[in-house]
Amino acid sequence: MAKDKKEDELKNQETPDQAAHEEAKKEKSEQEKGHKTKKEKLTHEQELEKQLAEKCEQFLRLAAEYDNYRKRSQREKDEIYAMSKTTVVKELLPVIDNFERAGNDQTESLADYKKGIEMIHSQFIEIIKKIGIETFGEAGDAFDPNIHTAVMHIEDEKLGENVIAQIFNKGYKLGEKIIRSAAVSVAN
Repeated sequence: MAKDKKEDELKNQETPDQAAHEEAKKEKSEQEKGHKTKKEKLTHEQELEKQLAEKCEQFLRLAAEYDNYRKRSQREKDEIYAMSKTTVVKELLPVIDNFERAGNDQTESLADYKKGIEMIHSQFIEIIKKIGIETFGEAGDAFDPNIHTAVMHIEDEKLGENVIAQIFNKGYKLGEKIIRSAAVSVAN
């Protein structure tokens, strides 16, 4: 048995050539692993660079789309503004025509001329109502500093406190937006 054990030990012992050969295999295997790791790193870096380039491209496209949207919105806004001005002017042109006719007609009497001016004024008021503009500020209304401008204060026992006594200029509004506040005299 001792002999068998010795033989097994001798078989298991490597010769220097075998040891060198095994060492060379290990080194080659490690180099291949290292080489694969370097290759894998390069491939991974290339993939990351590709993804970064795609994201940059997406960002640039998004920025260009936003810029186009902004320009298109501004252009549409400008067109709507121009169209609304044109609509208002078209509504006012008949009033201008009537004023010119009244100014050029010298054959009518003063009463007829006054009646024509009143008709033009009524026509103008109808046009601004049609556009959506409302007047405000009537004598007897309560004074509101948000929509009225007090240009004068008077003492009047017949009127209550902070009541509009006289209108100097009517106020105009479009919806809730004040175009011009009413200039009024207020009773204290």
